Amino acid sequence: MSRDSHPGVQCPHCRSHLALVPVPGNSAPAAVPAAAADPVPDPVPAAVAVPPVTAKEEWQPPPVAEVLAAYAGRVKDSATAMRGAARVRDSMNRARTAAAQRRAAQKTARQTPKSA
Repeated sequence: MSRDSHPGVQCPHCRSHLALVPVPGNSAPAAVPAAAADPVPDPVPAAVAVPPVTAKEEWQPPPVAEVLAAYAGRVKDSATAMRGAARVRDSMNRARTAAAQRRAAQKTARQTPKSA
């Protein structure tokens, strides 16, 4: 099986390659190499505290209150707000007009000329 076609080798979010590496102190049978057969079994080692692995959640934006906290003490300036709103409206109208012109040009380009 190809390394790239295997679903477990890439992070689904950032597509970086992942590798399985043994963790020191892990007592899982696959991680511990097989030792020579001893007639006397070794005493059981004390349990090693391994931090739990939690699944990472999908990225979520920070809370709105946290983002807006930087603007909490500011006073609203009506004149600046009106100018900003007018600029946004003007930009949106220009974009809407350009999109309509682009669609009209594409529509006329798609139409086949009718022969007489």
